Amino acid sequence: MGIVIDRQVIKSIGSSGQISLGKEYAGRQVLIENPEPGVWVIKTATVIPDNEKWMHTPAAKKNLSNALAWAEKTPARASDLTKLKMNKTHVAKRKA
Repeated sequence: MGIVIDRQVIKSIGSSGQISLGKEYAGRQVLIENPEPGVWVIKTATVIPDNEKWMHTPAAKKNLSNALAWAEKTPARASDLTKLKMNKTHVAKRKA
C-alpha cells in the first residue's frame, strides 16, 4: 500500500512510469489533472458516452420516474395481440 501520512500515501513510480492506486480502483475511470509539473490530482469519474447523454437530462429522468411509478402501481396483464393496432407507416415499413 505504501507509507500513509495524514491521509497521504507515499508510493514509488515504477520504471515503466506506472503507479498502482489499489485493487479497489481496478477498472475504474479517473480524471487526472496536472495543475503544475510534478503535481497530479486524481479523481474517480463516471464517463457518459455522447450518444447516451440524453438519458441524463431532466426530461428523460422525469419520464423514467413516471414510467417506474406507473409500473409499480399497475399490475401486469397479458396482451391480446389481435387488438393491437399498428399505424400505417409502421405496417408499410414492415412489408418493405
